[in-house]
Amino acid sequence: MIVLKAAQQSLLGALQSVAGIVERRHTLPILANVLVRKTGESIEFTTSDLEIQVRTTADLGGDAGSFSTTVGARKLIDILRSLPADQVVSLTANGSKLTLQGGKSRFTLQTLPSEDFPLVNEAVDFGPAFSVPQKTLKSLIDQVHFAMAVHDIRYYLNGILFVAEGKTLTLVATDGSRLALAQAELENDIPKQEVILPRKTVLELMRLLGTGEDLIEMRFAGNQAKFSFSGMEFVTKLVEGKYPDYNRVIPKNHKNIITLGRLPLLQSLQRAAILTSDKFKGVRVNIDPGSLRIASSNAEQEEAKEELEIDYDGPAIEIGFNVTYLMDALANIGQEMVRLEMHDGSSAALITVPEQAGFKYVVMPMRI
Repeated sequence: MIVLKAAQQSLLGALQSVAGIVERRHTLPILANVLVRKTGESIEFTTSDLEIQVRTTADLGGDAGSFSTTVGARKLIDILRSLPADQVVSLTANGSKLTLQGGKSRFTLQTLPSEDFPLVNEAVDFGPAFSVPQKTLKSLIDQVHFAMAVHDIRYYLNGILFVAEGKTLTLVATDGSRLALAQAELENDIPKQEVILPRKTVLELMRLLGTGEDLIEMRFAGNQAKFSFSGMEFVTKLVEGKYPDYNRVIPKNHKNIITLGRLPLLQSLQRAAILTSDKFKGVRVNIDPGSLRIASSNAEQEEAKEELEIDYDGPAIEIGFNVTYLMDALANIGQEMVRLEMHDGSSAALITVPEQAGFKYVVMPMRI
């Protein structure tokens, strides 16, 4: 049976959209495979790592009928990448093997039975669905993902909190030293739903989401989240646990406020960061009427000093920060201006964006 016959780029695109979660080494060999399921004219590609399952459907020609098998995902992609983009390729089933043919190239691949592929059991208690444009969700994730913890013993911090309530979707990430929050409006009122998406899920969504107005539909259950977009279905397990009360962390009513250009501040911090030590990424920030000074030094007694003119006439403040935390936030904000709000040298600072009320970034000071 000719399972499919299509341009190399069409098949490669479909496979690449589902192959991001496939691990090269796995205790279950079949999880290195993609499940190929043909029904009539359309063909489904499904991958899983037992925590996340991604599925896409495409029309790629071939004989009509029913057929299913699993084949090595990375191997198939590597072969396709090596063939010309405009070449027509075919995939033919022959017993327990699949033959991929393109031009005068021919590859015979071993398969494993489709019935052995461990599909994720979808939850039955999904809450009401809601949608936002893909570019909106991508923007929200971009604005907070860098603040996720990595391998933290507090496992609920190794991901992003999604809160849908009323007409607001809120994303929050924190590693205990900083916190990023971003919000977008929903079209419909929905009852409160709150889930923590795992880090791997977040990074995969970032890879797959487009930058257009096409909608992504989201549904949350007690232990699962489901995303449908661009002909794809993405199901993931959730991180269990209680997320910290992020509203208590966000400072309110700071009286000392500075508005300045994002790029000049980022570039000054990047230059100062060159002379920080690898283990100790601290910079000292001095704020005085009319000027903001940044200073760094290292164990070799080298120093960097930067100064920016600012519109500020409040009290002098000296405060230390992990420079990476500041640079991460500034690099992921798209706007030209940022607002720096502080109380004193020992309290958390708040970074906001004048033209975007839904973004807040809290960073704890460090002793220098």
